[in-house]
Amino acid sequence: MLELEQVDGHYGKSHVLQGVSMRIAQGELVTLLGRNGAGKSTTLKCIAGVVRPSSGRVRFDGQEVQGWEPHRIARRGVCLVPEHRGIFKLLTVEENLLLGQRKSSPWQLKDVYRIFPRLQERRRNGGGELSGGEQQMLAIARALLNDPTLLMLDEPVEGLAPVIVEEIVAQLKIIKAAGVTILLVEQSLDVCTQLADRHYILEQGAIVYEANNAAFIADEAVKDRYLGVGLV
Repeated sequence: MLELEQVDGHYGKSHVLQGVSMRIAQGELVTLLGRNGAGKSTTLKCIAGVVRPSSGRVRFDGQEVQGWEPHRIARRGVCLVPEHRGIFKLLTVEENLLLGQRKSSPWQLKDVYRIFPRLQERRRNGGGELSGGEQQMLAIARALLNDPTLLMLDEPVEGLAPVIVEEIVAQLKIIKAAGVTILLVEQSLDVCTQLADRHYILEQGAIVYEANNAAFIADEAVKDRYLGVGLV
């Protein structure tokens, strides 16, 4: 479904991505791991067209999309939920959801309310009245209504209470089981190993490791070398 081949990315003169190559098959949940500043968010932005690769290829469903405008890539089914979530705080929960809804999407309001019952309870509340966890649920639910073929999530559980993290993990399992392909950037290794089929690690803008979930869980040396202590 998605393939990056020797992708370079720059911010001005800063060479952030250096020959990134990775692939994601239909229906997989793949994580992109690495220390802060490794280039994880930039990789997502290159896929979504927010940052144009300076070289290399990005193929989505067999078609090269590098250099496309972000709205054109989004129409093909690539949906990025950024770290800042992008909630409209003056709109209600339901208004936020309806803004992202496509009539052709298999995901409709009743479907996201089934997966995210908190949102149904808070549907008349303003986006700014939600907790951080509820805002994250709203961002993911709104993305589903936009009919994503590839859902990209940038640190969806950062800073959230453990009980909310468990809730979001359960919701992502439901979404994955429904066949949505997911690329996840996340610092919590516990969350990643609960969800992922495979893992990539970025170090200074380059992929330095790839493994399936079982091999990654068993490889303490790699986790210590590339991810450091204190990641839970």
